[in-house]
Amino acid sequence: MKTPTKCENCPSNSNGIFCELSSLEHEDVDKHKVINKYKKGQTLFVQGNHPFGIFCISKGNIKVTKVGADGKESIVRLCHGGDILGHRSLFTEEHYTATATAIEDSEVCFIDKNFILKMINEKPSVSLSIINKLSTDMGKAESKLSSLHQKNVRERLAELLLVLSNSHGEKMSNGSIRLNLKLTREEMATMIGTANETLIRFISEFKEENLIEQDGKNIIILDEEKLTEWAKLPY
Repeated sequence: MKTPTKCENCPSNSNGIFCELSSLEHEDVDKHKVINKYKKGQTLFVQGNHPFGIFCISKGNIKVTKVGADGKESIVRLCHGGDILGHRSLFTEEHYTATATAIEDSEVCFIDKNFILKMINEKPSVSLSIINKLSTDMGKAESKLSSLHQKNVRERLAELLLVLSNSHGEKMSNGSIRLNLKLTREEMATMIGTANETLIRFISEFKEENLIEQDGKNIIILDEEKLTEWAKLPY
C-alpha cells in the first residue's frame, strides 16, 4: 500500500468511471482512494466475502472466477485498465459472488462504499459510466452463454481469441495481432467450457492452419479474417 497517485495521471483514466470529472473533482477522488499493488496470483477479494467498496484497475489484468457446486473454478470475466470490480455486489448488498485474482502484477485503486455512493448521487457522469459498464458486462455474459450453447469447441476458441484481440491485442507492423495477455491452457479451457486436452488439440490445429503462432506464452493471430470465419462471426 502506498500514497495514492493522482487520478488525472492514471494510465487508464480515459476508460474509467471518473473520466469526465473536472480536475477539482479528481482531487476529491484522490483523497478517498487507496492504491494497492498486487503481485501475480494475489487476490483482491474472495467469493463469499462482504463488499466494502469498489476496485478500479489502473494497470494490469485481473481474472474474475467462480467456484461451482462441483468445486471447479471457471473464469467468468477478464478485466484490465479502466474496468471496475465489486460494483454489482456493492449495489445489491450481497456477498461477492466471485473471486478476483491478479494474473500479472497490477495496480488497483480501492474506493470505499460511502464515497462512491455519494459520487453516484451527485455526479450523473459517474452513474452513467457505471451503468454502461454493467450493461457491457451483461452483454458479454449473454454472448458467452449463447456461444457455449450454440457453438462447438473450435468455434468457441476462435471467438475467444478474437475477443482477446479486441481487449488485449497489439497490431504488429506485418498485420498480425499479438495478444499481450498470458493465460494458462487451463484458464483458456475454463473460459470456453472444455478440457485442457481438447483445447491443446485445437490450438495445434489453429497453428497448422496458420491462423496463429506463439511467441513464448503469447499468442499471435496471423489470420484474423479466417479466424472470424471459423468463429462464425459477422465480418
